[in-house]
Amino acid sequence: MGTRNCEQRTTDLKIDVQKKLATSWFLNLRDEICTEFEQLEKNIALPKPTDAAGRFVRETWKHKDYKDSEGGGGEISIMRGRVFEKVGVNISTVYGELSPDFCKQIPGADKNPHFWASGISVVAHMCSPLVPAVHMNTRFIVTQKSWFGGGMDMTTFYPDTEVEKAFHLPLKLCCERHGTDYHARFSKWCDEYFFLPHRNEPRGIGGIFYDYLDTCNWEKDFKFTQDVGQTFLDIFPKIVRMRMDVPWSAEQREHQLIRRGRYVEFNLLYDRGTKFGLRTKGNSDAILMSMPPEVKWP
Repeated sequence: MGTRNCEQRTTDLKIDVQKKLATSWFLNLRDEICTEFEQLEKNIALPKPTDAAGRFVRETWKHKDYKDSEGGGGEISIMRGRVFEKVGVNISTVYGELSPDFCKQIPGADKNPHFWASGISVVAHMCSPLVPAVHMNTRFIVTQKSWFGGGMDMTTFYPDTEVEKAFHLPLKLCCERHGTDYHARFSKWCDEYFFLPHRNEPRGIGGIFYDYLDTCNWEKDFKFTQDVGQTFLDIFPKIVRMRMDVPWSAEQREHQLIRRGRYVEFNLLYDRGTKFGLRTKGNSDAILMSMPPEVKWP
């Protein structure tokens, strides 16, 4: 679904209201996710109860202005603990001008290079190889056009039918609440997007991916994007609780570390968010927070 030339485009005043609503939503969702993830850290049953539960550490950053008209920034929230080996929950709002060559790749930027973008990004790498890694992000972007994008996908390291059902079914219901064809299209898009051509294999077990969502009904598109974020908050902690107390072996850990290499390869070679963040001179640490803390290649 691409952006559309709606008959009545939004006024500058209305788009400013939309920006504020979206930015506020991303911030509130960040707070809810961090609270829930810290609770998981407290709840795990450990053989060493003296191990400290993880807590999020936050760091704000400012956009590296290369023109007076550009700015913005964000906040990185990173936690390392006994359930989450490393999890990042980042929010950002940046604005400025796109480079001439990059303008050709962004809708609405071919005649005017100014952009504004706000969003939330979550990537979790787990201590246990039996708990899947997960990624979720949603964003609102404004050029001469405006649209939502985002989605979520999961990477299991061993086949797990129960976990896959707990992930895919609520995600399907989320999509069907907003569009009869959303799940079919966005799950297909996810499978095609999170694919490593050089290895001819998917990154994980799929999910949904959408971009350029502009149905000419901003409230409808925003509600879907909010539901994607809320669905993530509802389902992932439940999946973590299903497996976080199950014992695992050194052999399983080794397999997890090797499979993490696929995650690194995709994010550095193909991920749109990585490319957009770097091309718009965002914070490199925030952009690359998706990298796992430990990884191996055979």
